[in-house]
Amino acid sequence: MASSAWKGFISFGLISVPIRLYAAARYSHIAFHEIHRKCGTRVHQQLYCPYDKEVVPRDELALGYEVEKDKYILVDPAELKALKPQSSTSMEILQFVKLAEVDPIYFETSYFSVPEQAGERAYSLLLDVMEKMGYAAIAKVTMHQRERTVIIRPYQNGLILHTIYYPNEIHEAKGYGKTTTTNLKKQEVDLAAQFAKALVRPFRPEQFHDEYSARVEQLIESKNKGKPAPKPEKARRLAPVVDLMSALKKSLADKKSGGVSGASKAKKLKKTA
Repeated sequence: MASSAWKGFISFGLISVPIRLYAAARYSHIAFHEIHRKCGTRVHQQLYCPYDKEVVPRDELALGYEVEKDKYILVDPAELKALKPQSSTSMEILQFVKLAEVDPIYFETSYFSVPEQAGERAYSLLLDVMEKMGYAAIAKVTMHQRERTVIIRPYQNGLILHTIYYPNEIHEAKGYGKTTTTNLKKQEVDLAAQFAKALVRPFRPEQFHDEYSARVEQLIESKNKGKPAPKPEKARRLAPVVDLMSALKKSLADKKSGGVSGASKAKKLKKTA
């Protein structure tokens, strides 16, 4: 099993549940290294001091906070460690909420919470209560030198934890939510709803795959075997739709004639990869 990301207690009133947190999901991608094209050797990055004009070994590094241009306050890691709050080892449940009230835009990273043997009974009690009441819990925990607000919720017979963004970390996009179109025709709305219903299926995450990564793997395999690179897919040329009615009618006709869905395409690509 992977190493735990955090070890401590969930505190619920006078009940303390010893747990460990494990990353529930990680971004997956194909990694490339930077290679010296001339000789094919992997290059190494070095830390360079422009003042002393020398490469700096890691044991000579310090932490510095810039207070003005090129002026830093040095801080020792031990000083930061001394400032760790109680949430470094104990996350106290501050309140319970209905999960539906939490907008998914606030969700960041997910962690499985696994109880230590001594806390299994208390863990089961908390899980049972939250499942029956349909609640999620809000708590605070310090991880990676930062205090995070977290949502704890029942998930597949356990408690999963999500760190959440603070409101000031949610960005705005100019023009977002400013759509003022109100003259949609009833027939347009009905056709769009009809097409949407034709695409409704149960959520099956195993049906979806990273098509780009699959094609990158094909490229690497082909180059390794000295074969030509796979031909790139022809991109569909898209343009803003002017006649909504015609576009919707054609979409429905294509769907009824058995057009290939994105999920089906992904599945076929996975098989050929």
